Amino acid sequence: MQKIIPFLWFEKNMKEVTDFYVSVFPETKVKGGGELENTPSGTVQMATIEILGTVFNFMTAGPYLPFNPTVSFIVSCDSQEEVDQLWEKLSNSGKILMELSSYPFAEKYGWVQDKYGVSWQIMYSSTMKAPSKIIPTLMFAGTVCGRAEEAVNFYTLVFNNSKIGYVMNYDGTEPVDDERAKVKHAGIQIENFNISLMDSGKKSPLSFEQAISFIVNCETQEEVDYYWEKLTDGGKEIQCGWLNDKFGFPWQIVPTAMGQMMSTGTKEQIARVTEAFMKMKKFDIKTLENAFEGIQE
Repeated sequence: MQKIIPFLWFEKNMKEVTDFYVSVFPETKVKGGGELENTPSGTVQMATIEILGTVFNFMTAGPYLPFNPTVSFIVSCDSQEEVDQLWEKLSNSGKILMELSSYPFAEKYGWVQDKYGVSWQIMYSSTMKAPSKIIPTLMFAGTVCGRAEEAVNFYTLVFNNSKIGYVMNYDGTEPVDDERAKVKHAGIQIENFNISLMDSGKKSPLSFEQAISFIVNCETQEEVDYYWEKLTDGGKEIQCGWLNDKFGFPWQIVPTAMGQMMSTGTKEQIARVTEAFMKMKKFDIKTLENAFEGIQE
């Protein structure tokens, strides 16, 4: 099971969204879905989708959370032809951030926002072997520019099964608009999940937004408590298992038991669990289990 799962918040029309990504990426699988009723956004649609071996969770819940390039997804292609095929589909009705071309780090590379605003870095390099086909990338911009190295050390300390793959700094050979920027690119694993981090070399007002967060699936209450305590240190508790860490990046600390309840329960059981977790910040498994069973506390 993938312990850390990227979570994307779209505006509406889940089937349209999933159909789009199925049409873009070969062998994409929609692995599940459903609806949650009586949320602050009304009835929301959920879907689990596997894209090139990486599991994502999608939600459609209204136009509240815009995507921006502080979170993007590198797609490491096996050929230049694969780059061309993905680029054509993702750039159609999208926005090009870096032109598709040859760069010092890749024979073919481009950065694009698709028609929903999700950012993709599509690349082929014959010399660099990526550890996974898709790698989420966090760009530290605005008030947190210059803190990517701190985040590298923090995340690999907090999470188990973690390691630093590499840290490549700006070396003065290319223009950098923001003098705080230090890390040009870094690669780490947390809970065996590959992510990249970078400082924005260009001055930017952008910041991490709730539109893209990472779910951390937790097996026990002790694990929920641990990640909640570590990631809210210097950050902010939100609601329904959401938090922002000290860099402003959003996480969801979610017990796997809740997922099982929501996928196997009756409509009445799901409604009770939903009502219970809507009142929570940090999830309490026992309270959720009691709600599922209809036990009054």
